[in-house]
Amino acid sequence: MGCASPSDDPALSAASDVDSNSEVLVDEEDGTLTDSAVADDEGLRILFLGDSITAGFGIDQLDAFPALVETRLTDGGYNVTAIDAGVSGDTSTGGLNRLDWLLQNPVDILVLELGGNDGLRGIDLSLTRSNLGAIIEQTRETWPGVDVLLVGMEVPPNLGIEYTREFADMYPSLAAEYETAFAPFIGDSFEDVVHLLQSDGIHPTEEGHAVIAEKVTEALMPIVASRQEAS
Repeated sequence: MGCASPSDDPALSAASDVDSNSEVLVDEEDGTLTDSAVADDEGLRILFLGDSITAGFGIDQLDAFPALVETRLTDGGYNVTAIDAGVSGDTSTGGLNRLDWLLQNPVDILVLELGGNDGLRGIDLSLTRSNLGAIIEQTRETWPGVDVLLVGMEVPPNLGIEYTREFADMYPSLAAEYETAFAPFIGDSFEDVVHLLQSDGIHPTEEGHAVIAEKVTEALMPIVASRQEAS
């Protein structure tokens, strides 16, 4: 699917060359929406806000976990539209900065996968925590009733035992504080998932994305089922 230039009108446009309900890409330079395909009946709109993992760095985007989650849910009989707003290299600050644009379109469920690049850069975790909390709060203020799923993350142990532990603990702590759903990291530690990473030792392979998709779908299923039943 080709990428069009960002429009002044943030409304999503229809495209006939994509089979799934929606494939929304963001410009890797500024994080704005560049192309989309939306069916007349979108169903539940799930915004995946993340970094290169969400963006599917190094693999076909259709093999990245947001697309896989959409496929799993639609195959299960749920009417959903996955919006992939992943930008490679994005930090929690970057995600917060582009949130206004992304929230111009309705959001039913936010899947938040950010903070990994903060960790790799050794950014003060109080800033990361504050940014993630602000993203959750702003999304809820803009779209009352939205459900939020926070995706747990880990960083390599070379950043130090204390920082690594605090980073991992930050996600379930945030989920509890903001009462969000939570998808835990796919292993007990970063070392557990090395076999699911590309040669750079950071980004998941297709197999890795499939495992992430399984975790995220498992966490999303009761939310989606409840919302669809209510509608």
